[in-house]
Order: sequence, then structure tokens, then C-alpha cells
Amino acid sequence: MISACGIQQTPVPRVESPVPESSPTSTQTSLPPTETPIPMAVIINGEGITLEEFKAELNRFLTAQEGDSGIERQSAETIVLDDLIGQTLLSQGADENGFKLTEEMLSERIDNLIAEAGGEDAFNQWLQANGYDQASFRKDLERSIKAAWMRDQILAEVPSVAKQVNLRQIFLLDAAQAQQVFQELESGTDFATLAAEYDPLTRGEIGWVPRDYLPHKIIEEAAFTLQPGEYSPVLETTVGYHIIQVTAIDEERRLSPDARLIWQELALRDWVNQHREDSDIEILALG
Repeated sequence: MISACGIQQTPVPRVESPVPESSPTSTQTSLPPTETPIPMAVIINGEGITLEEFKAELNRFLTAQEGDSGIERQSAETIVLDDLIGQTLLSQGADENGFKLTEEMLSERIDNLIAEAGGEDAFNQWLQANGYDQASFRKDLERSIKAAWMRDQILAEVPSVAKQVNLRQIFLLDAAQAQQVFQELESGTDFATLAAEYDPLTRGEIGWVPRDYLPHKIIEEAAFTLQPGEYSPVLETTVGYHIIQVTAIDEERRLSPDARLIWQELALRDWVNQHREDSDIEILALG
């Protein structure tokens, strides 16, 4: 093109580039593909619960609650998350306290479940219907077995005897009437007579109660400050107005099955709450 325009081109002297004696050929090495991290819902003391596990458990919970149209999804998520955290903390507690779940124990439990389901096919159908595969079910079962063992250790430590007071009460729905009854007591009217008048069926008898048993703390606190024969002022609760009387005190009375069950539930809840406070828990994603 330059020649065609009549312009003389000055030759450019050629410069020889030095050639190295030897030059290794550079080959680009392909890096191995980076493994995609598994999405986690929560990590508890380094132990993770995957988002897939959480969603599967949430679906099982929602399916079981189909008759309760009032439960919201956010509330269901909180319930399921709290339960998974509690189960994991109990499972970790079992490990820390020396419980060893062997493969033989796990296999035996699965064999028993298969037999209860009616065979391998029926069991596999149950797994599928409840959003499990073999691996996820084994993991869930392992956590459940260890958590159950730790739970039993906690419940076994709950005492079977405790200080208790024997109570009767006069219960009224009207504040003015309650004050009137209190004035009658102050004037010398017999407590048992008035209690029977206002509740002929039970005669006001509550019975023997330990601490942390009654639903209203104000009644419990009053009960454990009274001596036998003494009665309280009018106590207001969310259900009405109470005047209570202590008829006897026993420093070491055996707990009723109902009272011990409540104490066991409190012990389990307190254990989980305390370990939750002391643990490293990171909630990552639920949706």
C-alpha cells in the first residue's frame, strides 16, 4: 500500500534477538475444581446442620401440624430450629459424658424399626414418605439415640423427695367478695368452713405441693412463707383471687409422679438453656 502511494520506504535494519540456550516450555496446569460448600442452617459448637436437613425436618413438622391452621411458618421454623439445637446439644453432651454409640447398636435399632414397619419395603416407603434417605435417617437416628441417653441421665438426677406444704384455698372471681371473705377470716371464721362453702366439691383442698409445681408463683411464694394454720392475704392471679392456708409442712416428702414429672421437665429445660448459653451457636440461613 505504501509503495502504491509513491512514498519511498526506508529499510529498517533487522535486529537479531538473542535466543536463550535452553528455555523450558511453560505448561498451564489446570487447578482441581473447587468443591461447592454445602449450605448450612446452623452450626453448633462446630457441628453443622445442613439447610437440607432443616427443611426436611420443617416439612415433617408442618405435615404433622396440618390440623392446626393457626401455626405460622415463622413460628414453625423457630420451633424446629430450637428442637434441632436442643437435640444436638444433648447429643454432644452424651459424647462428653462417655456414651459410645457403636455401629452394632445403630444397626440393631434400624433392624427393629424395619421389623416394626412390616419389612424392608414398608420401611423404605416410610422413609420416602417422611423425606428421608438412608444416610439422612441414620444421621438423625444417631443424634436421637445419643440425645435420649443424655436426657435419661439428666432426668435420673432429679430428686424423688423434697420439702412440701399441704394447702387449701378459698378461690373467688370477684375482688370485693374476696376482701369480704378475708375480713371474715380476720374476724375468726374457720378457714375450712369457708373453703367448703365456696367449693363444696373439693372443700378447697389443693394437697401436697413442692416448689416449682404450682402454676402461679405468687401463690407458691406465699405458701412457703406460712406456718401450719396460717393463711395468706388475698392473692390476685390471672384466673381470679385466692386465699391460701398451709395445713402441714413435710421437709422430706416423696414427690407425687405428677410433681416429679414437672421437676424432670424443668431440669431438662434448664440443662438445655444453660448449655445453649455456654455454646458457640451460629444461625446461618433458614430459607
